[in-house]
Amino acid sequence: MLSGTTTSLKIFALTLLFSLPLGFVVAKGRMSKNKILRSVVNLYIQIMRGTPLILQLIFVYFAPYYIVGFSYDRFTAVIVAFVLNYSAYFAEIYRSGLQSIEKGQYEASKVLGFSKSHTFFFIVLPQVIKRILPSLGNEVVTLVKDTALAQTIGVSELFRVAQNASSRTFSTMPIFIAGVFYFVMNYIVSKVFDVAEKKLNYYR
Repeated sequence: MLSGTTTSLKIFALTLLFSLPLGFVVAKGRMSKNKILRSVVNLYIQIMRGTPLILQLIFVYFAPYYIVGFSYDRFTAVIVAFVLNYSAYFAEIYRSGLQSIEKGQYEASKVLGFSKSHTFFFIVLPQVIKRILPSLGNEVVTLVKDTALAQTIGVSELFRVAQNASSRTFSTMPIFIAGVFYFVMNYIVSKVFDVAEKKLNYYR
């Protein structure tokens, strides 16, 4: 069970590591003034949000072999699929936060002589983070549970290990234990976001 939990945590950590920054890039593309770029990014987001993650996992793992004769290991396919999926969701969260900032703040910063980078990092970004934190927290909690879908293409994460143990012992106890593991992980994630939100409210 601990081995399966380690695999689940790796999927969780690597997905966040790559999808959080990629989501911001996608959000900027979604807000671009270039109609072609905006349309392409919007189509990508619609596909990622409109199709099941389990289907995306199967496609990412099997499609390269049939299309270009190339294949990679299962764990890499899981990370690629998860990152592509979650970056689309994070992109929409980022976009909602960025578009919630009043234009007057940009205009006031320009009048005061602040550069665009200074305005973004010191005025806009802190407000965006505060506003999107609850939504971001919900997605991260969902990610913890979604790691169970990695078993679809044969990755031995926590839930798959629990199922195998359940089959060997003819008992549902391993699955209930896995549920406890997921609950503990989500509890920790929720607490981290609660603390972050309280600190942001304290320093506002």
